Amino acid sequence: MNPRIKTVIYKKPHKLILSFTNGEQKEFDLSPYLSYPVYENLKDESFCSKVKAINGTVVWNDEIDFDPDTLYLESKPLIPMMFSS
Repeated sequence: MNPRIKTVIYKKPHKLILSFTNGEQKEFDLSPYLSYPVYENLKDESFCSKVKAINGTVVWNDEIDFDPDTLYLESKPLIPMMFSS
């Protein structure tokens, strides 16, 4: 079983910044899924930004959620920003 979602932050356009239970942070692009009927409401940025992390995955309402394994496997690791002085 893959790690589950602890927190989620919406990032325009149609991206999620995910923190997982194993400490990893990744970015998930929703764009490839917006053509599926179940995810069509996510095209609306104001609706999409209301995402929540509940029970180890992301949800928008009682009808729209994502498989947490998909979120983990298809998201890209975030590279910490390095600042020089």
